[in-house]
Amino acid sequence: MTAISLASARLARAVKGRNVVAVASGKGGVGKTWFAVTLAHALARAGARTLLFDGDLGLANVDIQLGLLPERDLSGVIAGRLTLTQSVTRVSDAGFDVIAGRSGSGSLAALPPARLSALHDGLMTLSGDYDRVVIDLGAGVEGTVRALAGEAGTILVVTTAEPTALTDAYAFIKLTAAERANADIRLVINMAASQREGERTYNTILKACQSFLKLAPPLAGVVRRDTKVADSIRNQTSILSRHPNSEAAGDVAAIATRLLEGP
Repeated sequence: MTAISLASARLARAVKGRNVVAVASGKGGVGKTWFAVTLAHALARAGARTLLFDGDLGLANVDIQLGLLPERDLSGVIAGRLTLTQSVTRVSDAGFDVIAGRSGSGSLAALPPARLSALHDGLMTLSGDYDRVVIDLGAGVEGTVRALAGEAGTILVVTTAEPTALTDAYAFIKLTAAERANADIRLVINMAASQREGERTYNTILKACQSFLKLAPPLAGVVRRDTKVADSIRNQTSILSRHPNSEAAGDVAAIATRLLEGP
């Protein structure tokens, strides 16, 4: 492929956002950020050039989970001091890039619409330099959270069997589908007691989506409850580095493989 055709392919990919994976949840506490970190690492291990974008500005903790002390982060971009490219930090041992947030620096809801739109557009353009971009969205169903996902090719909604988690995940799906009728929304059931229990949880929310929304979001995968997850978080290390053979690591790696294989 020539340099010109490669550049054209990257531009087309960035405009459409097909290589962008937004990781969402209706509420906090479902392991969304841990999943986004692990998914980015799994994609990189599979050979995809990957960027992880911490979109949970007010409660940003991607850098904490990875034990990073980035010199530059998203707050500099929002303040106009940095470009998105200048704010990229390399996670050398994991093989992917990160744009870290700044915990306590305010939420996306506080950004003027023009600034939020510019941030989204810049991220979509930057995505042309990567095979996959994973966006860790903030928890909740606010429009500003959904706006950052923009034209993301795939939206993974992470939930657990907890009733409030299922209710809020359903709300996120409902609002997103109303805005983007053809959005590729898939469900990830996290912290499941077993594969079978995870599938049962999925069927619960699937029935609600089918009955009230006339939608059938597919199951992206089940991630089983694993004590190795807490250990990796405490040690600020990706579980794929610390416990690569653990059940949870294998479950996320399988989800990454399916994403790379396409619909």
